[in-house]
Amino acid sequence: MVHTSAPPLLALRGISKRFGAVQALADIELEIHAGEVVALVGDNGAGKSTLVKVIAGVAPADRGVIEWDGQPIHIVRPHDAQILGVATVYQDLALCDNLDVVGNLFLGREIHRLGILDEVEMERRTLGLLHTFSIHMPSVRLPVAALSGGQRQTVAISRSLLGEPRLVLLDEPTAALGIEQTAQVLKLVDQLRERGLGVLLISHNMGDVKAVADSVAVLRLGRNNGFFDVPTTSHEQIISSITGATDNAVTRRTSREWEADL
Repeated sequence: MVHTSAPPLLALRGISKRFGAVQALADIELEIHAGEVVALVGDNGAGKSTLVKVIAGVAPADRGVIEWDGQPIHIVRPHDAQILGVATVYQDLALCDNLDVVGNLFLGREIHRLGILDEVEMERRTLGLLHTFSIHMPSVRLPVAALSGGQRQTVAISRSLLGEPRLVLLDEPTAALGIEQTAQVLKLVDQLRERGLGVLLISHNMGDVKAVADSVAVLRLGRNNGFFDVPTTSHEQIISSITGATDNAVTRRTSREWEADL
C-alpha cells in the first residue's frame, strides 16, 4: 500500500513490556495509517495480545514512544486510548446474552430522557449505525443469545463504533466462525477501511489476512520479525517469518519496490 506524506495514525517506536522475569515485548516498531488494515500475526506467545493491551492502555509499555498523528502521546490507562479514538474488540466479545442488540450496544452508556431510558432514541441510533455499515440483523430487539456467531461478532464491533473511533483493534474476530459468518465479519472490516479508519487485525487465519489486510506485521518471541505488503508477498514468506525460518526480516517491500526489481 502506498501512503501519502501524512504521518501514520498510530506509530510505535521501540515499545518494550516486561512481566516479572518475562520480556513480553522488546523494541517493537509498528505503523498504522488511516484507511489501512494491518494484520498482526505470530505464533502463540509471540506477544500479539500484549501489544494490543499496550495500545489499549490495559498494560502500559515500560519503554518506548507511542505517536498519534505524528505527535508523542501517553497511553497509561484504557480511558487515554478511548479519548484518542482507539476502540478494542477482544476475542471474548463481553456481550450480555440476555440483552438485545440495542441493550448491548448502549450498555454502560445508556441514553436517558427525563430520568427514563430513551429506548426509542437508542434503537434509532442502533438502526442508523447498522445501516451505515450495511449490517443486517433479523431484529435489533432479539436477545444476543439468539444470534449466530458472526452476528454476535458484528454486534461487538458495532458497539465499538458508537464512539466514532479512528482506530479499531480486532482480536481474532473470525475465530470459531463458519465460512459465511467469516465473510460477514471480513466485509465489515473492509467497510471500516473504506470509511478511513485504521484497523489492527490479529489473526491466525492466513486466508483472512490475504482477504482484507493491506500489510502484515509479524511478531516472534516478542520481537518484530517481518513487515510485508499483502498483495506482493506469498503465503509461504509470511509463514516462514512466523515460524522463524527467516529471522528478522524487517524490511517492508512496497508494490512499487517489487515492480522496480522486475
